[in-house]
Amino acid sequence: MRILIVEDEEPLAEAVARGLRREGMAVDVALEGNEGHEKATVTRYDVVVLDRDLPGMSGDELCREIVASGQLTRVLMLTASGSVADRVEGLSLGADDYLAKPFAFDELVARVRALARRSTPVTPPVLRAGDLELDPARRTVTRAARPVELTRKEFGVLEVLLAASGSVVSSEELLERVWDEHADPFTTTVRVTVMTLRKKLGEPGIIDTVVGSGYRVPAAGAPAGSASPDAESG
Repeated sequence: MRILIVEDEEPLAEAVARGLRREGMAVDVALEGNEGHEKATVTRYDVVVLDRDLPGMSGDELCREIVASGQLTRVLMLTASGSVADRVEGLSLGADDYLAKPFAFDELVARVRALARRSTPVTPPVLRAGDLELDPARRTVTRAARPVELTRKEFGVLEVLLAASGSVVSSEELLERVWDEHADPFTTTVRVTVMTLRKKLGEPGIIDTVVGSGYRVPAAGAPAGSASPDAESG
């Protein structure tokens, strides 16, 4: 999942970003409202963690802009005030959730995950394809009931592919959903990650390459292996 943190307290923003990245999320950071607005305009985020008190464009105005865009992006608003009136005002702006500072990091993670589930089409709590199972909440993958150890990026790629329910996912979309703004769009990192993921998942192969389009995990009942395992998507 792709997260944007808009927070002018840089130490807090970077600490939250590091923590969310450890949870397997792709995270971008903006330190003022205008920068946050620019990033939210060019990238579709699952969740924006948004401070109300920002230099430049205010958090309230940025929240209105995100809601008005019609995207499925969810907004978790942060504020130094935890009063009922403040929460009501924030939610009335269109925010999906509200968290007062200081907050417990585990609670922030739980709220971000809950909002991210609402930003995408409904998917089952455990993603399956044949004898492969991926549990997003527990961050576990098993193949034929045996655990498979994956890196955060490998896990993220597999989660996106399984959630697509047999649809093709392009390299560009994988790069946007699993990596962050620092990823080089011309890099081969997606192809390399898919190659190592295939090796870890073992045989029979479960990830197809659709030449010129991207990758897919066939839906239940569909045959796998429509392309060479090491073929590069366009």
